[in-house]
Amino acid sequence: MNDTTKNWYALYVKSRHEFVAFGGLIRKGTEAFLPSIKRFRQWKDRRKLVEFPLFPGYLFVHIQPNPEEFLNVLKSGGVVSFVSLTPGYPTPVPFSEVTSLKLMVESGKELNIYSSLEEGSSVRVKRGPLKSAEGILTQKDNQYMFSVNIKLLGRSIGVKIHADDLEVI
Repeated sequence: MNDTTKNWYALYVKSRHEFVAFGGLIRKGTEAFLPSIKRFRQWKDRRKLVEFPLFPGYLFVHIQPNPEEFLNVLKSGGVVSFVSLTPGYPTPVPFSEVTSLKLMVESGKELNIYSSLEEGSSVRVKRGPLKSAEGILTQKDNQYMFSVNIKLLGRSIGVKIHADDLEVI
């Protein structure tokens, strides 16, 4: 199978079924990506590090854009539908957005999620663990933020960054 003809697509999954749907897709041999973060959770008797989906209700699949592949994914447990701008036609997520999102998640830096951001300058990280990631430069509380927008989901993820580490695209 040729990876160059594959596209990334966002999936909407049942509430609190992100890891179930992800596991089912992986078992089927479908390339999937579930961005997640680990946070401490406090109960009365203990404190535990728990993994949470970065975008609750969503995950990504990398598949061929054909009806058989779409149907195979939709038959997976927990999957509700593809995210699409035109009903019935799944909308691909740009490869650069998914690649940058993966770099940010794998960097180990503390991430912040925003439901929407003002459009700023398009930038690329020049050095460090996020090197080559592309996103938007914003400012929050007198700090520069590097943000990757997943436009199809209407969500952004941001990390504090030094302006010296960025270049305008």
